[in-house]
Amino acid sequence: MSTITKIEVQKRKKDRVNIYVDDEFFIAIYAELVYTHSLKKGLSIDKEHLKSLLHDEMYMKAKNKALSILSKSDQSEKKIREKLLNDFDENIVEEVVEFLKSYKLINDNLLAEKIVHDNMNLSRFGKNKIKQNLYNKGIESSEIQNAISQIDPDEEYNNAKYLASKRLKRLKGEDKNKINQKIYQHLAYKGFSYDIIKRVLRDLLNFDEFDC
Repeated sequence: MSTITKIEVQKRKKDRVNIYVDDEFFIAIYAELVYTHSLKKGLSIDKEHLKSLLHDEMYMKAKNKALSILSKSDQSEKKIREKLLNDFDENIVEEVVEFLKSYKLINDNLLAEKIVHDNMNLSRFGKNKIKQNLYNKGIESSEIQNAISQIDPDEEYNNAKYLASKRLKRLKGEDKNKINQKIYQHLAYKGFSYDIIKRVLRDLLNFDEFDC
């Protein structure tokens, strides 16, 4: 048998405590588990049994937190790891991530495809904006390149032309150069390349040269 020699509240996370057994660090857990299992300094314990018990409870808490996060919005593997590591040890997080992947609750490939689909069909963004959104969501570079490569160039052009046409209606009566500059800036902000913007301005406004 071993003995709990210290229970110490963490400095940065007051709801977490470090437990020391036989004067050595044993495990970090939520403070509530100290009360649930009546843990206290001087208590004799079976280290392996207690560690297994506390580990299972921490795993369940981490899994429930992950499922709660995913119920609100889809997450990449990177982002779910980051959010769980704020509260749980790396080994617990690893187990939860493997559970989520095994049930396809996180899948970066499918998430990237969904983001591209929504960005193209709902927001009508260009590739540059979509790339940034994928990166911000925590998608790995290889998955980003794969997802972006699936974008139909004609569909991207049609989105740019649609946005330009909408903006043009709001700019009627303005100087031609200003109209082109404002449409250029609008499409660039939406993530379209110089070549697509130039093509849109040429096809929509018969404007071949511009300096923005």
